[in-house]
Amino acid sequence: MPAFSITSPDDPRIADYRALTDVELRTKWEPPNGLFIAEGELVIQRALKAGYRMRSAMVDEKRADQLTGLPSDAPLYTAPPPVLESITGFHVHRGILASFHRRPLTPLASLLAGARRIAVLEGLNTHTNLGALFRSAAALGIDAVVLSPNCADPLYRRAVRVSMGEVFAIPYAKSDDWPQTLSAIREAGFTLLAMTPADDAVPLQSLTPAQRSRPALLLGAEGPGLTRQALQASDIRVSIPMHNGVDSLNVATAAAIAFWELSLHGYGDSGRPQQH
Repeated sequence: MPAFSITSPDDPRIADYRALTDVELRTKWEPPNGLFIAEGELVIQRALKAGYRMRSAMVDEKRADQLTGLPSDAPLYTAPPPVLESITGFHVHRGILASFHRRPLTPLASLLAGARRIAVLEGLNTHTNLGALFRSAAALGIDAVVLSPNCADPLYRRAVRVSMGEVFAIPYAKSDDWPQTLSAIREAGFTLLAMTPADDAVPLQSLTPAQRSRPALLLGAEGPGLTRQALQASDIRVSIPMHNGVDSLNVATAAAIAFWELSLHGYGDSGRPQQH
């Protein structure tokens, strides 16, 4: 892996890493250029394992000799911590960043055909929640994720970091036709389960085996929740029973609980997934 020393934050070779804390700027830069940034060795290795192609890496110059397992054809930029901070806008305490090429998203029809349980996200625009949700999805038996047009980018650095790279493990599609996409999901054989604290919602644990067989769990943004159109398009409104007057949970926490509940019929007494 060829190494190049960077002494100035204005060096044009490191444009991929500039102002990483500026969400608006990064949103305008990364997706249009087909790139994303991964932070930390574990996340970078998971991106490589998932088949993403590395464009370059940037590391604290003191750690350059410690790196292993990186592609030999991608340049490695090294710099002292003050220069790294001037470039990125934060202290790079994980030591290494890498720029990767994005891949085309899976078409919705193909995504649905290969999935048994999915999460459908409407308006989730907080990267930390999105990353946590993807991590839970990967751990708790969700096969794919469908995003509404106004959802945050799963490959934004903070979402990737919070997910610990599990955004690479779950295929996802982004809808351009909302809420009509919900009809397509139902036509593919899924039952649309809308998470809501509404009084007419059914407790998740009360769902029948048929309602659990191919669930599409709809989750809305913090605060507003699902839109009226999404609620109307759902087959069943579902909720997590609450105690002590609490009316709702953080969306990532609620998602993890719901994913676990929906996966229960696939587990035996041992708590391990059963083979089908």
